[in-house]
Amino acid sequence: MSQPPSQPPQGGFGAPQDQPPTGGAGASPDPRSGGGFGAPQSTPPPPQGTPPNTPPAPQGTPAPPAQPPQAPAPQNTPPAGPPQPGYGYPQQPGPYAQSGPYGQPQQPGPYGQPQQPGPYGQPGPYGYGQQQGYGYPPQAPYPGGPGTPQPGGPGGGSKNPLKGKPALVVAAAVAGLLVVGGTVWAVTSGGGDKKPVAKESPSHSPSVSAPASDDPVNPGDGSGDGGEENDDLNAGRKAGEAKVLWYKSAPDAPGSGAEAPGMWITGKAAVKAAYKQLFAFDVGDGKPAWPALTFPQKICAVTPQKTADDKVVVAYMSGSASSAKCNQLQQVDLNTGAKGWTAQVAEGDLFDSTISIDLSITGKTLTVGRSMSGTAYDVGSGRKLWDKKKYGASCYPAGFAGGSKLLAVSACGAGSSTEHDEVQELDPATGKARWTTKIPKGWRVGRAYSVDPVVLYLTNDAKKKFNITVLKDNGDLRSQLKSDDGFAPECGFAILDRDLAGCFGAVADADTLYLPTEAKTGPNEIVAFNLATGKEKWRVKSPTDATMMPMKTDGGALVAYVEASYDGGGRVVSIPTGGSGHTPTKLLQNPQGTAAIEAGFYSKAVDFVDGRFYISTTRLTGNDEAKEKLMLAYGK
Repeated sequence: MSQPPSQPPQGGFGAPQDQPPTGGAGASPDPRSGGGFGAPQSTPPPPQGTPPNTPPAPQGTPAPPAQPPQAPAPQNTPPAGPPQPGYGYPQQPGPYAQSGPYGQPQQPGPYGQPQQPGPYGQPGPYGYGQQQGYGYPPQAPYPGGPGTPQPGGPGGGSKNPLKGKPALVVAAAVAGLLVVGGTVWAVTSGGGDKKPVAKESPSHSPSVSAPASDDPVNPGDGSGDGGEENDDLNAGRKAGEAKVLWYKSAPDAPGSGAEAPGMWITGKAAVKAAYKQLFAFDVGDGKPAWPALTFPQKICAVTPQKTADDKVVVAYMSGSASSAKCNQLQQVDLNTGAKGWTAQVAEGDLFDSTISIDLSITGKTLTVGRSMSGTAYDVGSGRKLWDKKKYGASCYPAGFAGGSKLLAVSACGAGSSTEHDEVQELDPATGKARWTTKIPKGWRVGRAYSVDPVVLYLTNDAKKKFNITVLKDNGDLRSQLKSDDGFAPECGFAILDRDLAGCFGAVADADTLYLPTEAKTGPNEIVAFNLATGKEKWRVKSPTDATMMPMKTDGGALVAYVEASYDGGGRVVSIPTGGSGHTPTKLLQNPQGTAAIEAGFYSKAVDFVDGRFYISTTRLTGNDEAKEKLMLAYGK
């Protein structure tokens, strides 16, 4: 799997404290009770890893405190006595000469040694530079300004160019957590009280497309000019191999490429968005489950999640001009293709644009994130529920992650000495913050590996460090990972990808985080970490030379995908998560005859549902030389 070429943050799991703690402007006067991120641990020091979707980097180890931080001094008052060094404190010569962050000497190891680029460092289909977190971009305070990402950027998931975001407020993810003397200072915010309702379907709402001879889109029933789609892909299938249930080629896309975000599997249909259309295929035979929906303009965002009754929301552009906005919402029933409510997302205040948005569903709430604020709707009716706007010390919400919990990330105090980010868990029904955690200056979050439990991938560009931090249900520190591995979940390109929680290969349950190591030579591994301690619990090697990626947990097992290789199809395996044995058991072996097709999904979404394995592209290149791949399904 090729990834965007870059030079990732150097160093490793530098725990997210930037300097000796101070109260500082912008902190709330009301400290949140409970232990903070400066509390000493009784475990070994946190080792290093590799940021997702970036080449491995030279790694180093932060010099942590040798003793617990002192109690906080009153705000605006110098601390009584020398400050204790916190996470990220300047290092002494040599990566292992100093004590670890938990008061124990670090052992010699590979930390701090430059690593050579591995397979994830090769230029891939994205063609972009360093993956960054949702921090403060250095340029582009207005649409089209210097440094503004251009449209047509690729990658998996819902990728939308973050054009028009001011440097003040573009932070859209969490970064390291600020602790004042072991206590996190909190700020909370309520939502608005406006109650607009959804609009009737406008005249330019999506239409139902019956396949026609002049339709550039393959009808998806095997009667088009899909090339491989018409081949007998099960010819020569060997004993024990799964069969190809169906294969679909993609619609034509413009030369600049197009998005193909989302993939939703119901009991009846496998549904896929591509460019301007939404396709539905019968899960068993691939025949159209309902006529394709064609939108007036290109699809620009989708909800990664579906509701309990199989509804999703799709956003499409307001026009084709460069000034068009990603502000048209359409609810769709995945089982029938029926169109539900529609709405137009309002523009925010100055610089608060809908040029790109992010969508997520939490329970019955749809959250729409603009560049500096968010709006929530009842996903069933389209009724507006609340707005999430500027709060506290110039904190602008700039990123949301949904699922079983709703997280919001805000940029605060940009351009001042107290510049930092904050992360909140929001009540999806009201938008009010259940807890708020303040982030120290310099730290940002590249991704949320999980929203429940909250697992954050943090970066510090200035210190060239990164960290994986786990939070408790009240936002306090739970643990930080300790490992000397480089990890490689596939997360796309963060500046263009508004899907904060959209990392394939990072899976968590209540007690354990599962991450794939970077494949350097030979098979990679999946490592299981105890979320209570941050320590490794166990690891298991890929059963082939191909990369193995966690997909999801199912009861007492982890379901993983072993990618296809040049000499064999991929496979789906089950790995016991409890006990002492973690040997992968094969659930599905994909045929060797279609290994080249399967391996050709460079930017991909995958799922394993009811014994069937689905793989689809998340980006169309617009290459006219051959039909592009859209979706492939295997089963027994």
